[in-house]
Amino acid sequence: MLISAAEVLRERGAAGVTIDEVLARSGAPRGSVYYHFPGGRNQILTEALQYAGDVITEVMDDAVAHGGMYLVRQFVEFWEKLLVKSDFAAGCPVVAAAIGSADDKPALSSLAGGIFSHWRDALTRAFVSDGFDEAQAASLAIMCIASLEGAVVLCRSTRSVDPLHDVAQQVEFLIRSREFISRHGVPDQR
Repeated sequence: MLISAAEVLRERGAAGVTIDEVLARSGAPRGSVYYHFPGGRNQILTEALQYAGDVITEVMDDAVAHGGMYLVRQFVEFWEKLLVKSDFAAGCPVVAAAIGSADDKPALSSLAGGIFSHWRDALTRAFVSDGFDEAQAASLAIMCIASLEGAVVLCRSTRSVDPLHDVAQQVEFLIRSREFISRHGVPDQR
């Protein structure tokens, strides 16, 4: 049921997660919802978001030791596979919760914010291990998350992975450029 709820969340947002839809997808009997999720729909939403966030967080945490560029590439690979496998129906459940729940489920927005913070921290650690100072690393991390999450949205709407590849190429160029400047300074413009 949790996996089914996470799938609905990434495809339809928080508003699309209903007990009936979760039951239809999971094949679970109705009574099992109330047994496993006594808090009802709100509990299913919260746990589905946490589960989905944890899956992506695990990918990121496993890649941190390999540096920022590797982590960005892992993120792109993860989303490319998921988008193609879902026929471009899957989006980021964390984005869906962050933008689609502010009015009716502020707790979901808060949880999404916490997941994004973890991702930012993981990317920041990766960039620091690459030699960036903390401020540069944090700034690059935010830019990477915003750019790549935006690319996922564009991929869904165009039904193509091209936006993801284009954004990844630009992100990698920026990272390499920042690394060069960090090591060698800004060239004299005279």
